[in-house]
Amino acid sequence: MSQTPPEAPTSDFTEEHRFPCNQCGADFRFAPDSGQLACDHCGATAAITGDGPWDGGATRELDFHAALADQLPQQAMEETRVTQCPNCAAQVEFDPDLHSAECPFCATPVVTDTGTHRHIKPRGLLPFALEERAAHEAMNTWLGSLWFAPNGLQEFARKGRKMTGIYVPYWTFDADTQSTYRGERGDSYTETRQVERDGRMETEEVRKIRWRPAAGRVARFFDDILVLASKSLPKEYTDALQPWDLDQLASYRPEYLAGFRAEGYQIELEAGFQEARQIMDDQIHRDVKRDIGGDRQRVHHVDTQVSDVTFKHVLLPVWMAAYKYRGKSYRFVVNGRTGRVKGERPWSAWKITIAVVLGLIAAAGAAYVISINQ
Repeated sequence: MSQTPPEAPTSDFTEEHRFPCNQCGADFRFAPDSGQLACDHCGATAAITGDGPWDGGATRELDFHAALADQLPQQAMEETRVTQCPNCAAQVEFDPDLHSAECPFCATPVVTDTGTHRHIKPRGLLPFALEERAAHEAMNTWLGSLWFAPNGLQEFARKGRKMTGIYVPYWTFDADTQSTYRGERGDSYTETRQVERDGRMETEEVRKIRWRPAAGRVARFFDDILVLASKSLPKEYTDALQPWDLDQLASYRPEYLAGFRAEGYQIELEAGFQEARQIMDDQIHRDVKRDIGGDRQRVHHVDTQVSDVTFKHVLLPVWMAAYKYRGKSYRFVVNGRTGRVKGERPWSAWKITIAVVLGLIAAAGAAYVISINQ
């Protein structure tokens, strides 16, 4: 039975948002398979409508320099209560009724507290498209494909606890760039020469490079340079979940967080832009080499003017599992849109030992066959 969406609560964004069902009073959750709020108790649903607090969608940017000067509009900021994990430093709000829980990033027991954190509100998000069941199946398939993974861990994960759906914080940056450069263009050519080999003269071709100075100008507009704003997971994990369909960003609405958690950002805006600038500089370097042309290029100096820098704070959906198996923690993450999986590579010592022994037996057998046939 469809309902009118309940009124959004005024709680902070990193909290677990709750929307009571008008029929039975139980909590709605966001259902990835339908894109609606759903009540698992009575089956009622409610559509998510409107643009949320931004009145223009998720694509509107904020001015980067205004943010650094603390001159963003008041509506772009908020203060939240956070809990920080003592092991991995993740900042995730737990249910305020809980006094202890496990960190969803590393399975470390934590005692909840109420520190406050003033931060920039999320501008947009990609809603979860995979239900927990599908994410669990993707993780199990990935584990099953790994050679030398412990059978016990595979079975433990298969029967283990439910995965946690978490919105992970990112920055996106836009910028206009104009770059001047100096370098050299190398063009290949071939020379022939006579060389003496074994008392005979032979003609040999030698490939050489002719260098000449090069200078010029390149320009590029960068759109949505994506930078992870979390320190809770290794960057190689989150990088492996790309690509993200950022063209499908929805304007932030707390209804999308119903039944999920959201992590507060730990990489501040200015530090995030430094990483974005490195990504830009790498691309500009490739643009310069392309502009120089020739067979080889040397880039001596690039001077880049960056203007019209804007940004968004966005949330991207990740299903996560953290398991402790025989005293070691294993973490797995699944892209909540595509099902791409990344995790810590588990190894089984006895499987490796058996493989080595079988390899030695096979090598000895092959050597024996060769010896009797000689």
